[in-house]
Amino acid sequence: MTERPPHGSARPGGRTARTRAAVLAAAFEELDDGGFGALSLDKLARRSGVHVSTIRRRWRSVEGVVADLLAQHSTTIATPDTGDLRQDLHELAQAVAGFHAAPRNRNLIEAIVAAAAYDPSVAEVVHGAFAARTETVTQIVRHAIDRGELAPDTDATDVIAALSAPFYYRLLINRRPIDERLARTGAEAAYTAARAGVFGPGPGPAP
Repeated sequence: MTERPPHGSARPGGRTARTRAAVLAAAFEELDDGGFGALSLDKLARRSGVHVSTIRRRWRSVEGVVADLLAQHSTTIATPDTGDLRQDLHELAQAVAGFHAAPRNRNLIEAIVAAAAYDPSVAEVVHGAFAARTETVTQIVRHAIDRGELAPDTDATDVIAALSAPFYYRLLINRRPIDERLARTGAEAAYTAARAGVFGPGPGPAP
Protein backbone atom coordinates (compact mmCIF):
# COMPACT_ATOMS: atom_id res chain seq x y z
CA MET A 1 0.00 0.00 0.00
CA THR A 2 1.32 3.47 -0.91
CA GLU A 3 1.82 5.65 2.13
CA ARG A 4 -0.22 8.84 2.08
CA PRO A 5 1.63 12.15 2.46
CA PRO A 6 1.00 14.13 5.65
CA HIS A 7 -2.19 16.15 5.64
CA GLY A 8 -1.68 19.60 4.14
CA SER A 9 1.64 18.78 2.49
CA ALA A 10 2.28 19.69 -1.15
CA ARG A 11 2.82 16.75 -3.47
CA PRO A 12 5.16 17.28 -6.46
CA GLY A 13 2.89 17.78 -9.44
CA GLY A 14 -0.20 17.80 -7.22
CA ARG A 15 -2.96 20.36 -6.99
CA THR A 16 -0.97 22.64 -4.69
CA ALA A 17 1.93 22.73 -7.13
CA ARG A 18 -0.41 23.39 -10.07
CA THR A 19 -2.12 26.20 -8.18
CA ARG A 20 1.22 27.85 -7.39
CA ALA A 21 2.42 27.50 -10.97
CA ALA A 22 -0.81 29.00 -12.36
CA VAL A 23 -0.82 31.98 -10.00
CA LEU A 24 2.87 32.79 -10.45
CA ALA A 25 2.56 32.53 -14.23
CA ALA A 26 -0.42 34.87 -14.07
CA ALA A 27 1.55 37.31 -11.92
CA PHE A 28 4.41 37.37 -14.42
CA GLU A 29 1.97 38.06 -17.26
CA GLU A 30 0.17 40.78 -15.29
CA LEU A 31 3.49 42.48 -14.55
CA ASP A 32 4.13 42.44 -18.29
CA ASP A 33 0.79 44.05 -19.03
CA GLY A 34 0.48 46.71 -16.35
CA GLY A 35 3.35 46.61 -13.88
CA PHE A 36 3.09 46.29 -10.14
CA GLY A 37 0.78 49.26 -9.69
CA ALA A 38 -1.99 47.56 -11.66
CA LEU A 39 -1.60 44.15 -10.02
CA SER A 40 -4.53 42.90 -7.94
CA LEU A 41 -5.75 39.62 -6.49
CA ASP A 42 -8.86 39.79 -8.66
CA LYS A 43 -6.75 40.08 -11.82
CA LEU A 44 -4.59 37.18 -10.70
CA ALA A 45 -7.69 35.10 -10.08
CA ARG A 46 -9.16 35.85 -13.50
CA ARG A 47 -5.95 35.13 -15.37
CA SER A 48 -4.92 32.04 -13.40
CA GLY A 49 -8.34 30.44 -12.99
CA VAL A 50 -7.64 30.10 -9.25
CA HIS A 51 -10.33 31.44 -6.91
CA VAL A 52 -9.40 34.71 -5.27
CA SER A 53 -10.06 33.29 -1.80
CA THR A 54 -7.48 30.56 -2.46
CA ILE A 55 -4.90 33.13 -3.53
CA ARG A 56 -5.64 35.29 -0.48
CA ARG A 57 -5.42 32.31 1.87
CA ARG A 58 -2.06 31.18 0.53
CA TRP A 59 -0.30 34.48 -0.28
CA ARG A 60 -2.39 37.05 1.67
CA SER A 61 -1.62 39.86 -0.80
CA VAL A 62 -0.17 40.74 -4.19
CA GLU A 63 3.06 41.51 -2.33
CA GLY A 64 3.16 37.92 -1.12
CA VAL A 65 2.66 36.61 -4.64
CA VAL A 66 5.46 38.82 -5.97
CA ALA A 67 7.80 37.65 -3.20
CA ASP A 68 7.09 34.03 -4.15
CA LEU A 69 7.71 34.89 -7.80
CA LEU A 70 11.11 36.29 -6.84
CA ALA A 71 11.94 33.11 -4.93
CA GLN A 72 11.10 31.11 -8.05
CA HIS A 73 13.33 33.20 -10.31
CA SER A 74 16.22 33.98 -7.95
CA THR A 75 18.34 31.08 -9.22
CA THR A 76 17.77 31.46 -12.96
CA ILE A 77 21.13 33.17 -13.59
CA ALA A 78 23.93 30.61 -13.80
CA THR A 79 27.17 31.01 -11.85
CA PRO A 80 30.19 30.85 -14.21
CA ASP A 81 33.24 28.77 -13.32
CA THR A 82 35.78 29.14 -16.14
CA GLY A 83 38.91 29.05 -14.01
CA ASP A 84 39.63 32.74 -14.64
CA LEU A 85 38.25 35.53 -12.45
CA ARG A 86 38.04 38.16 -15.17
CA GLN A 87 36.19 35.79 -17.50
CA ASP A 88 33.85 34.68 -14.71
CA LEU A 89 32.94 38.26 -13.81
CA HIS A 90 32.34 39.20 -17.43
CA GLU A 91 30.16 36.14 -18.02
CA LEU A 92 28.19 36.86 -14.86
CA ALA A 93 27.68 40.48 -15.89
CA GLN A 94 26.49 39.41 -19.34
CA ALA A 95 24.05 36.95 -17.75
CA VAL A 96 22.68 39.64 -15.44
CA ALA A 97 22.34 42.03 -18.38
CA GLY A 98 20.54 39.36 -20.39
CA PHE A 99 18.12 38.69 -17.53
CA HIS A 100 17.22 42.37 -17.22
CA ALA A 101 16.87 42.77 -20.98
CA ALA A 102 13.49 41.03 -20.73
CA PRO A 103 10.77 43.58 -19.83
CA ARG A 104 8.97 41.12 -17.54
CA ASN A 105 12.16 40.59 -15.53
CA ARG A 106 12.66 44.34 -15.16
CA ASN A 107 9.04 44.60 -14.06
CA LEU A 108 9.63 41.83 -11.52
CA ILE A 109 12.56 43.67 -9.92
CA GLU A 110 10.61 46.93 -9.80
CA ALA A 111 7.64 45.06 -8.33
CA ILE A 112 9.60 43.41 -5.53
CA VAL A 113 11.20 46.71 -4.54
CA ALA A 114 7.75 48.31 -4.38
CA ALA A 115 6.29 45.34 -2.53
CA ALA A 116 9.10 45.30 0.03
CA ALA A 117 8.42 48.94 0.83
CA TYR A 118 4.84 48.12 1.85
CA ASP A 119 5.17 44.73 3.52
CA PRO A 120 7.92 43.89 6.06
CA SER A 121 7.41 40.17 5.51
CA VAL A 122 8.04 40.65 1.79
CA ALA A 123 11.09 42.74 2.58
CA GLU A 124 12.41 39.83 4.62
CA VAL A 125 11.82 37.39 1.76
CA VAL A 126 13.47 39.76 -0.74
CA HIS A 127 16.48 40.24 1.52
CA GLY A 128 16.80 36.50 2.03
CA ALA A 129 16.53 35.74 -1.70
CA PHE A 130 19.18 38.28 -2.65
CA ALA A 131 21.45 37.23 0.22
CA ALA A 132 21.20 33.57 -0.80
CA ARG A 133 21.86 34.40 -4.45
CA THR A 134 24.85 36.59 -3.54
CA GLU A 135 26.28 33.85 -1.34
CA THR A 136 26.08 31.41 -4.26
CA VAL A 137 27.76 33.80 -6.70
CA THR A 138 30.60 34.60 -4.30
CA GLN A 139 31.95 31.16 -5.24
CA ILE A 140 33.47 32.98 -8.22
CA VAL A 141 35.58 35.09 -5.90
CA ARG A 142 36.36 32.31 -3.44
CA HIS A 143 37.66 30.13 -6.26
CA ALA A 144 39.82 33.03 -7.45
CA ILE A 145 41.26 33.35 -3.93
CA ASP A 146 42.00 29.61 -3.89
CA ARG A 147 43.80 29.94 -7.24
CA GLY A 148 45.89 32.83 -5.94
CA GLU A 149 44.33 35.46 -8.20
CA LEU A 150 43.17 37.53 -5.23
CA ALA A 151 44.46 38.17 -1.75
CA PRO A 152 43.12 35.76 0.89
CA ASP A 153 41.45 38.60 2.82
CA THR A 154 39.38 39.79 -0.17
CA ASP A 155 35.73 40.31 0.78
CA ALA A 156 33.89 38.17 -1.78
CA THR A 157 30.51 39.75 -1.08
CA ASP A 158 31.89 43.24 -1.70
CA VAL A 159 33.27 42.17 -5.08
CA ILE A 160 29.88 40.84 -6.20
CA ALA A 161 28.13 43.93 -4.83
CA ALA A 162 30.47 46.17 -6.84
CA LEU A 163 29.61 44.27 -10.01
CA SER A 164 25.86 44.23 -9.33
CA ALA A 165 25.28 47.78 -8.08
CA PRO A 166 25.52 49.54 -11.48
CA PHE A 167 22.74 47.35 -12.86
CA TYR A 168 20.29 48.26 -10.13
CA TYR A 169 21.26 51.94 -10.20
CA ARG A 170 20.59 51.99 -13.95
CA LEU A 171 17.37 50.00 -13.57
CA LEU A 172 15.78 51.64 -10.53
CA ILE A 173 17.27 55.14 -10.39
CA ASN A 174 18.24 56.16 -13.93
CA ARG A 175 15.51 53.96 -15.44
CA ARG A 176 17.50 53.48 -18.63
CA PRO A 177 18.12 50.27 -20.60
CA ILE A 178 20.83 47.91 -19.41
CA ASP A 179 23.24 47.42 -22.30
CA GLU A 180 26.38 45.50 -23.15
CA ARG A 181 28.63 48.44 -22.29
CA LEU A 182 27.30 48.55 -18.74
CA ALA A 183 27.94 44.81 -18.35
CA ARG A 184 31.48 45.19 -19.68
CA THR A 185 32.45 48.22 -17.62
CA GLY A 186 30.84 46.86 -14.45
CA ALA A 187 32.69 43.56 -14.70
CA GLU A 188 36.00 45.22 -15.55
CA ALA A 189 35.69 47.76 -12.72
CA ALA A 190 34.94 45.02 -10.18
CA TYR A 191 37.84 42.91 -11.47
CA THR A 192 40.34 45.78 -11.47
CA ALA A 193 39.36 46.88 -7.98
CA ALA A 194 39.51 43.32 -6.64
CA ARG A 195 42.97 42.77 -8.10
CA ALA A 196 44.13 46.07 -6.62
CA GLY A 197 43.08 44.96 -3.13
CA VAL A 198 40.26 47.47 -2.79
CA PHE A 199 37.99 44.87 -1.19
CA GLY A 200 40.41 43.87 1.56
CA PRO A 201 40.01 44.80 5.23
CA GLY A 202 39.31 48.46 5.84
CA PRO A 203 41.68 50.70 7.79
CA GLY A 204 41.72 50.35 11.52
CA PRO A 205 40.30 52.98 13.91
CA ALA A 206 41.93 56.39 13.81
CA PRO A 207 44.46 56.97 16.57
